[in-house]
Amino acid sequence: MFHTTMTSVALSAPEPFTCAEVPKQAGEVDAATIAACRRGEPLALRRFVVCYQNTVFAFVSRMLGAGPHVEDIAQEVFLRAYRALPRFEWRHNARVSTWLLRIAVRVVQDSRKRQRMNTIPLADSKPRGHVQTPEVERRRRAIAAAFEKAAAALPQEQRLVFVLAEFHGQSMQQMSDMLGVPTNTVKTRLFRARTRLRELLARTWEEYR
Repeated sequence: MFHTTMTSVALSAPEPFTCAEVPKQAGEVDAATIAACRRGEPLALRRFVVCYQNTVFAFVSRMLGAGPHVEDIAQEVFLRAYRALPRFEWRHNARVSTWLLRIAVRVVQDSRKRQRMNTIPLADSKPRGHVQTPEVERRRRAIAAAFEKAAAALPQEQRLVFVLAEFHGQSMQQMSDMLGVPTNTVKTRLFRARTRLRELLARTWEEYR
């Protein structure tokens, strides 16, 4: 029943996200919308998807790479979310986006077990308000390529916390709850990710600063 209803709510894949285009935290849906989603009401389900699809697409793309698989995996995230809604505990200031990201993490991890995919740049930024001369564009592409290579070299567990912290604004405690590891472990992974990226990109920063 739900699968038919949910798949009728079209996911609209956004353009690839760049460092300069990190989606701002969308407004969270309210308790009434969650309750309506639990009842399988199409309008509420559409509202839920529209509210969070950018967050889900961005996370999946950064972890698994751009391509047609992103839409399929995003659909699976929303399907699992609906099935889990009866267990979602609504509390004051609850962030559905954090709960949804926790589900997305599990879907991505399951996908990685099934097959290996190429990753895309975590950053491919085009500075806004700057004249895009050939030289500026060359430098931008070189920096983006270096960042992509460096990020791809990170262990998966470090890349995961880096993406969640830097691109999705998750706190140490939220990531700890999400990943089922102590906050100190999250802090260590994030520290190592940032340190390793600085090491790998030192020559690039020196060349293009």
